[in-house]
Amino acid sequence: MRSSPSPSTCVIAIDAGTTGVRSRAVFADHRPSIADYREFTQHFPQPGWVEHDPAEIWQAVAATLNNVIDRVGVEYVAAIGITNQRETAVAWDRRTGEPLCRAIVWQDRRTAQRCHELIEAGHLDLIRARTGLVLDPYFTATKFEWMLEHAIDPERLAEADLALGTIDSWLIWNLTGGEVFATDVTNASRTLLFDIDRCRWDEELCELFTVPKNALGEVVASSGRVGLTSPRCGVPAEIPISGIAGDQQAALFGQACTTAGMAKNTYGTGSFVLLNTGATRPSAIEGMLSTIAWQLGDGSVTYALEGSVFVTGAAIQWLRDGLGIIDAADEAGPLASSVPDAAGVFVVPAFTGLGAPHWDPGARGTIVGITRGTTRAHLARATVEAIAYQVRDVVEAMVAATGTELKELRVDGGASAMDLLLQFQADQLDTIVRRPHDQETTSLGAAFLAGLAEGVWPDLDSIADRWELDAEFSPMAPRELSNAQHDQWLRAVERSRNWAD
Repeated sequence: MRSSPSPSTCVIAIDAGTTGVRSRAVFADHRPSIADYREFTQHFPQPGWVEHDPAEIWQAVAATLNNVIDRVGVEYVAAIGITNQRETAVAWDRRTGEPLCRAIVWQDRRTAQRCHELIEAGHLDLIRARTGLVLDPYFTATKFEWMLEHAIDPERLAEADLALGTIDSWLIWNLTGGEVFATDVTNASRTLLFDIDRCRWDEELCELFTVPKNALGEVVASSGRVGLTSPRCGVPAEIPISGIAGDQQAALFGQACTTAGMAKNTYGTGSFVLLNTGATRPSAIEGMLSTIAWQLGDGSVTYALEGSVFVTGAAIQWLRDGLGIIDAADEAGPLASSVPDAAGVFVVPAFTGLGAPHWDPGARGTIVGITRGTTRAHLARATVEAIAYQVRDVVEAMVAATGTELKELRVDGGASAMDLLLQFQADQLDTIVRRPHDQETTSLGAAFLAGLAEGVWPDLDSIADRWELDAEFSPMAPRELSNAQHDQWLRAVERSRNWAD
């Protein structure tokens, strides 16, 4: 039997997000976390293309991890947990440790035509049946295929000991000094190459996407020791790496949504609604994704139904960086609150297409309802409201498909700090919205998965006890008004669709 952890014991979560890396120490005794954050460069070589430098991401991880370990003391670190931006594709040479090209980010749309060709060729039903996903550039397989055909020098590719993986694989490989090449079931389930019923790489799908199966890592559980940090990696050695999950699955676990029927939404760069469906894989539902929520050390697999919205928090960044109507992201809420409503303005932030439940890669951003009286405050308000409308679209599709009544929605992510947004969300959903005290639930989930494997938290009940309410929002607006607003939103969505080839 494991002994009880010291009060100073912590688990360090590495949260490798889309725009930066945060390493965070989560303590067994609930004391405040210690964290460090580094941004990394976003590359946009062509419209619709988004790339990252894998080496820069690893440097950010090593820097933040070392900073946190120095501050807490390595002797108190029980384990490391990893959570990451999902679907982003990385190719590297296991012989040299060097990336073979830039990573292609989940937001990237360059393979839209390839996805269309595969749909036209009749492959969608097979992919839905095996993976629970749809054919969209969002997922990893077509990115791998594109890299092999267009991004990597043929001579270099021929000489390389090829590794293809998501960000978690890249970080594990570096942390273990190249000793472990692995990914967990949650990240594997987002590649279009993984059979989520049998929990293994699918040879037929690998052949379809011309991805060599031997270039993919070993698939492991989300909670369980994968390896130890290497003295060659530049961080303290012999720390167990014991938890891995894609960011949205980690957030579901961090929100303590460990019982079937519980749901969460993360307002990040995009928004991601996940509904825990327990040990039962949800049926393929139009516009929704069936995915693996996590696999614990005992081998048990939990599934989830997911709806993905590509642009929510990124729309706030657009107000700042694109339009220049705010100087900082935290100004969006107060500016939007300075007017009672959006005065008939609707913003559809389909900058990279529409995700669930529409799945239209040809959609583009649209603003409708502008008059001479429209101000920057109205644009800010319409952008904030668009976040809530998109989440309502996803939740309503889930409820209609499963027949499950949503009694509450647990929320997190940067934009969840806006009370205006969460009240409007409660009004649109006609349900209670609850925000936890600790809103960094993605890193919290990674820490819990690792700590569960190493005995820092003994069971799921002890993890549920960590969840603490910060604020609760109940519906206040008349239902007729909320429905009328949503009807207008859907009209605006129709005007954004099928715009680009």
